[in-house]
Amino acid sequence: MKITYKSALTLLALTGLWYNAQAQNAPKGINIVSYNHVGLAVKDLKESATFYREILGLSPVNVPDNLLAIRRWFQIAPGQELHLLLGRKDPVSNNDKNAAHFSLSIPSNSADQVEAFLKSKGVPYHRQQRFDGAYQIYVTDPDGYVIELNEPKK
Repeated sequence: MKITYKSALTLLALTGLWYNAQAQNAPKGINIVSYNHVGLAVKDLKESATFYREILGLSPVNVPDNLLAIRRWFQIAPGQELHLLLGRKDPVSNNDKNAAHFSLSIPSNSADQVEAFLKSKGVPYHRQQRFDGAYQIYVTDPDGYVIELNEPKK
C-alpha cells in the first residue's frame, strides 16, 4: 500500500479526532481542588518542630489541646500545612534526594542566601543547578526526611 501525503494527513486528522473523543470520554477521576497538608511521623516532636520552625522558618499553627502531646502543625502557605505526628520508631531509610522527598518553593535567586543560612546553622545540604538554571537545595530533617528547597523555573 502506498501512502501519499494526502492519505497521511487524513490519517493524522482521524487519529486526532479519535484521541480527542477518547479524552472527552475518559473518566475524570477525583476533582482535587487544592493541596491541604502532609503528615510526617516523627520520633522526637520537640526536635522536629524546632527544625521546621527555626531552620525552614515555617509558622506554627494552633493544635487542639487534646493533641498537643502528639502533634505539631505548621503553615507552609495559605491553606497548606505540615503536620508532625509523634510515633516514628525507625529512622527514614529511603532518604536519597533522587528518591522520596518533598519540595518547598523558595524565592527566585535566593539560593545563595539559603545556602549561607544553612552554613551558619551547621545544617548539611546539597545544592545543584537544574537544567533550566534554577537551583535546588536539599536538606534532611531530624528523622531523615529529604526536603528540596526549589527556586522557580528561570
